[in-house]
Amino acid sequence: MPKHSKKSTKKFEKNHLKDTIERRKDFAKIKQRQQIKAKKKARNASDFAKVSDNEEENQLAKDNGRRAKEADKMKDMTVDEFFQGGFEIPEPTRKAAKAALAREAELQSNKRKRDVLPSKDKNSDDSEADSDLGVEEASYGNNSASDSGADKELGTHRDDLDALQQKDPEFYKYLKDNDSELLDFAEDADLAEEDQSIDEQPPKKKKKPEKLSKAVEGDEEEAEDDTEVSMAMVTKWQKAMVEQHSLRAMRQIVLAFRAAAYVNEEDGREYKYSISTPEVYHQLLVVSLQHVPTVLAHHLPVKETPAGKVRFSTDTKKFRTLSPLLKSHAASIHHLLENLSDAPTIKLTLASMLPLLPYLLSFKKALKNLVKVIISIWSDSSSTEATRVNAFLLIRRLALISDPSLREAVLKSTYQGLIKGSRSTTIHTLSGINLMKNSAAELWGLDPTIGYTTGFTYIRQLAIHLRSSITHPTKDSYKAIYNWQYTHSLDFWSRVLSTHCSPASNPHLKTPAASSLHPLIYPLVQITLGALRLIPTPVYFPLRFHLTRSLLRLSRSTNTYIPLAPSLLEVLQSPELKKPPKPSTLRPLDFATTLRAPTSYLHTRVYQTGVGEQVAELLAEFFGVWAQNIAFPELVIPPSVLLKRWLKEVSAPPGKNAQAQAQSKGRGHGNKNSKVTSAVALLLQKLDANARFVEERRRKVDFAPGNRAGVEAFLKEVLWEDMPLGAFVVGMRKRGEERERVLEEGRRREEEERKKGKGRADEEMGDGGGEEDEDEDVDVEMEGNEDEAEEDDE
Repeated sequence: MPKHSKKSTKKFEKNHLKDTIERRKDFAKIKQRQQIKAKKKARNASDFAKVSDNEEENQLAKDNGRRAKEADKMKDMTVDEFFQGGFEIPEPTRKAAKAALAREAELQSNKRKRDVLPSKDKNSDDSEADSDLGVEEASYGNNSASDSGADKELGTHRDDLDALQQKDPEFYKYLKDNDSELLDFAEDADLAEEDQSIDEQPPKKKKKPEKLSKAVEGDEEEAEDDTEVSMAMVTKWQKAMVEQHSLRAMRQIVLAFRAAAYVNEEDGREYKYSISTPEVYHQLLVVSLQHVPTVLAHHLPVKETPAGKVRFSTDTKKFRTLSPLLKSHAASIHHLLENLSDAPTIKLTLASMLPLLPYLLSFKKALKNLVKVIISIWSDSSSTEATRVNAFLLIRRLALISDPSLREAVLKSTYQGLIKGSRSTTIHTLSGINLMKNSAAELWGLDPTIGYTTGFTYIRQLAIHLRSSITHPTKDSYKAIYNWQYTHSLDFWSRVLSTHCSPASNPHLKTPAASSLHPLIYPLVQITLGALRLIPTPVYFPLRFHLTRSLLRLSRSTNTYIPLAPSLLEVLQSPELKKPPKPSTLRPLDFATTLRAPTSYLHTRVYQTGVGEQVAELLAEFFGVWAQNIAFPELVIPPSVLLKRWLKEVSAPPGKNAQAQAQSKGRGHGNKNSKVTSAVALLLQKLDANARFVEERRRKVDFAPGNRAGVEAFLKEVLWEDMPLGAFVVGMRKRGEERERVLEEGRRREEEERKKGKGRADEEMGDGGGEEDEDEDVDVEMEGNEDEAEEDDE
């Protein structure tokens, strides 16, 4: 009767047999390539070992004569004489030595092959067989010719060995005793292999015996001279790369550039070249960064499709030859960027990497390390604007030409760099943070699918933080929400949705709902409104204004109604704007760089004036978004009623005599701040004028409210700037821009004076007192202005 197969065997045939056969076929091909390579290596070694056929023949004749004499001598020997003479081990002949070297090379290439392996039991489980097969596959996988999968195979190899040590310790011990190279591998093995392959030079032509000794002496002298890079060597390499696109010169430049990148490192490594003068170092960096991409583009041309994808053949022999060179050059640039501090050099290095990105797509590990360094430069507050722009161009180029998995990694790394770089927000770093947010927002439109998934993930994280702060309130739970990173994150996502859901910035979108990112608007608005009202105290009014501006941008770009008027009217109803303020000599608070108002500003005139102006400005911006809407008159009725009531409450009640005025002042009625009340009164006038304008035009329409097309086309022929409220908002924006320009000029002038003062500090020790006097003069002047304002109010 035929034997029945085991259940585990059937399961293996059903689930793993096909994949196992395919893997074995692939491994057989790899093994065949390795055998061919080993044979070529052995043949080259045998050819290189031949110096002179005549010398070999003469030596062979001498050996034969010596053996004949020894044989004749041994014929006349007795047994005692033979043993008394001792034993002489014959030396192997030259041919025998070459044959032994060839056999050793062949065995070295096929050392992974084992015919017999020890096993604990003949009837071992299929799981153990699978683990043995996994070890064999991992060993072959490490010799794979594919560079793009090398990192994955290395991790798989390590995991398989760890699993094998737990499942079959005896077999693991056998491998450790007999094939330790399979188990012990260094993390930098790939790097050492790159250096070794770069250092390899093609074999030179055979030289005649009489010239061999002279050539060897000349090579030794040349090698001694070549270890020190000189300006003449760099010029020679540059000329060869420019005129002939020489790969040999590029190889030497890459080796020298690697030594220059690690010039100050004491890691125990030895490099082919050394650099001792700063002039040679500078020239070597410039030549390598400018001309290496040009030579690569000449030998490996890249074709770009209209969609932005790049194509070039990675199966050619030339690319396989240049792969170690590319990996070594990328590693050198990575190390150089980590240690550079000079802005022009960083900019040059980043610009040189732009044409190298298509070639580095096959080396994902090296590319991811480079991306981390580039993003750290882009998000560093000490980087200049030009350096950040060059870094972003690299990030955008990589996100455009990479595959979806790498593109997602780039987007995530960019967002993490943005959050890390926005931790500290000051007047000096605010412009750089805005540059990061505006530039990074562009990346989320390159791939709508990946943009939606990553956006949904990070917006959900923001919602989780807010929910935890609300459901588990502690003394410091609010700090997870009320910080610059959370605020900048909400503002960033509002910029992303405003950019990619707006028909004005995307002509291919007919409506905002046509964008794949449009479903993210609702959760983002809910999270922002929840964070805005988490702690409704006057201390955090600046944070409320920041989040309100983010929602205003989103509402204006996507034509989405967001109820922002109630949160702003809450600020007007707070005691901070109803009660009379205290006089102070503090400088006006910069709301652009403030989240939490200092305690010294509370209940002061300067803070009350700033908050009132912010509320009036934001209310005007909010109603200005809907100034052309057909329902504008009904929209402004409730806010207008509340504003009129607030004006009536904060205005001091008229008294017939001094005693009545003193009693009303004692009751605390009125804030006695003419700037705030006049700003709110002017806003009411503009709202009323715009409502009358819309009502007059609305009387002339001939369509019913159910006609959606007619409602949306209402007042489209009228420019927004020509509306009463629109003209008021435009003028208000111009005044704000002028005020920001004056503040920026003053800040720059203050920085220049501070730098000059530091330069004169060594010569004149009294400059510090002079600066303090200037600050005191400013405070006195502001105090005088404050007193004048109080006199005007009285």
